[in-house]
Amino acid sequence: MSTTKDIGVEKIGHVGLIEIGKPPLNFFDISLINQIADALEEFDRDIEIRSSVLAAQGRAFCAGANFNDPARQEQEARAKADPASSLGPIAHLYVQAVRIFRNQKPIVAAVHGAAIGGGLGLAVSADFRVTCPEARFAANFTKLGFHPGFGLTVTLPELVGKNNAELIFYTSRRVTGEEACRMGLANECVPQDQVRERAMRLAQEIAECSPLGLVSTRATMRAGLADRVLAATNHELAEQTRLRATEDFKEGVKATEERRIANFRGR
Repeated sequence: MSTTKDIGVEKIGHVGLIEIGKPPLNFFDISLINQIADALEEFDRDIEIRSSVLAAQGRAFCAGANFNDPARQEQEARAKADPASSLGPIAHLYVQAVRIFRNQKPIVAAVHGAAIGGGLGLAVSADFRVTCPEARFAANFTKLGFHPGFGLTVTLPELVGKNNAELIFYTSRRVTGEEACRMGLANECVPQDQVRERAMRLAQEIAECSPLGLVSTRATMRAGLADRVLAATNHELAEQTRLRATEDFKEGVKATEERRIANFRGR
């Protein structure tokens, strides 16, 4: 497996494997999302690759953004202080996220642990998800005093229906692997130590099909999705930018770090 800064990339027959390597929680940043998008674009250019698997090391699949990361806070402070910067860090991340939605070949996500916030957004950017009872899926944005991002306001309702998406957004609850399968958020639920193997088997089953037929059919099934995600992330970013300046957001981040119920005041 070849490695870049945060991911490993491997070709196994007609299947490409991308492994996130930022354990234990695999928090994402612009660089990680950019590397995943780059790898998927490389798979698109490789005539031998017909499908891919997105997996991760560590305890979580992807725990989303780490708002308490000092490096992230410093980066955001620099962006705010730079009048020439038209795009803040989140905006740049969403530009890279849209690239993931523009890839041409089917992706299977091996969700062996938590997929939280933007990590859930990354998981549902894939065509299919294989998971386990121990996994947790959560759009915990409202518990942070925040607005959903990563295009989830488009992608999640398409998977689980509008009302289930509203339930997940409004409660910020954690959905188990079994519940995820029941509501259509995941396709298969297997023992945790079999998640990656089963994801690879599904990707290999897909890869047995005609590569031209796969790309053509997927383009039809996902027609306009990337453009809808682009429009959604533009709106999501505007709402996130507004809410980041509130006292509630600061309290939500602090309460999450301290593992307590937030004392929100609506300001």
